[in-house]
Amino acid sequence: MSARGLIVSAPRSGAGKTTVTLGLITALRRRGVAVRAAKSGPDYIDSAFHSAASGRPGINLDTWAMPPTLLDALAHQAVEDAGLLMIEGAMGLFDGVPGPAGRTGAAADLAARFGLPVLLVLDVSGQSQTAAALVRGIASHDPAVRLAGVVLNRVGSERHRALVTEAIAALGVRVFGALPRDESLGLPERHLGLVQAGEHADLAARLDRLGATIEHHIDIDQVLASAVPLSSPTNAGEMCVALAPPGQRIALAHDAAFTFMYAHVLDGWRQAGAEMVVFSPLADEPPPKDCDSCWLPGGYPELHAGALAAAGKFRDGLARFAMTRPVHGECGGHMVLGEGLEDANGTRHAMAGLLGHATSFDARRLQLGYREARLRFDCPIGPAGGRLRGHEFHYATTLSPGTDAPLADLVDGQGRPLGAAGGRRGRVSGTFFHAIARAD
Repeated sequence: MSARGLIVSAPRSGAGKTTVTLGLITALRRRGVAVRAAKSGPDYIDSAFHSAASGRPGINLDTWAMPPTLLDALAHQAVEDAGLLMIEGAMGLFDGVPGPAGRTGAAADLAARFGLPVLLVLDVSGQSQTAAALVRGIASHDPAVRLAGVVLNRVGSERHRALVTEAIAALGVRVFGALPRDESLGLPERHLGLVQAGEHADLAARLDRLGATIEHHIDIDQVLASAVPLSSPTNAGEMCVALAPPGQRIALAHDAAFTFMYAHVLDGWRQAGAEMVVFSPLADEPPPKDCDSCWLPGGYPELHAGALAAAGKFRDGLARFAMTRPVHGECGGHMVLGEGLEDANGTRHAMAGLLGHATSFDARRLQLGYREARLRFDCPIGPAGGRLRGHEFHYATTLSPGTDAPLADLVDGQGRPLGAAGGRRGRVSGTFFHAIARAD
């Protein structure tokens, strides 16, 4: 691999990683640098922002959920048409699940695997020289993880910047720049993270402002010079399909209610010869009749429950489709396949009724974490007995489970049993579990 790479991470969530990443991508793209962005871990929303900023599809790299062969193949493919791979971490740099070295899901795993330096985003609000102690600890925590330098965020004044910069520079760690305290640089959020990229009419203007701010306050040349060539594992050029395609022509729901599909899954299906045919339930479109399977991804059906309940052509067409061909729903798609969905106001809306459960967004409870699923039946995400790795991230609760046979048995990221999950009735299956890849 001749392309170079860099990881943007932080000591914790909320430090400003996404703001800095998007600003850097925009600034570098203005300079003619072809940037490909990746998100460490299971995240749909940040990847869409990466894609908007870079002009190239965003991808995910997950050391817990992805077999090493898939991880290497994706990193290799990501830089085939780009000069720089910028990977944004999730949570803190070393945050993952306890497990074998290099398979914890932490951004630090990627830094060690691909030999990439880390640009550390440091929120210094409420501290000054103490920030240097934090940098010292992070820099020495794992010999396989090397800091490229630091970007200070939420700096209160020039004196504040100087105090922190001098303390960190005394460690021999470069400070690439400092961003002022400016809440307007942030992006709006909702219950699953940032408001989605496609919902911002002014996204291009927001990215331009971020890029200009980054160029003014950060030494872009120094950041670019800190990137290094990716190490090239021996299996990096192999084609590796994360999930077998559920058919030759796949009816894929896609609109504001159904947005959560991993790019690597869709790319793998295409590489295996499958074709995706997009339709919109919110536009009252049924799955196309000439497809041989239907996939309802996750998203925000709870925000559009009334419109989905009124989409008679979609619901009738989905029922007819399910009589002869498989239908699968992930998370939000699973909610829509049930009998009913309660919105945030407690109003119940009739859903497809192809599975017997009912869900609520009024009675909220966060479900978050890695999952490994062992399938009990053949279904669009794999054969009976197959093991998949992925995650759950939702606030919806199950009001009534129905009487359908459970689809899978789940364990968490540390192998602790979570019990049966999902449902299967005839050719219809669904689960809150988001599949990332087959377990190796």
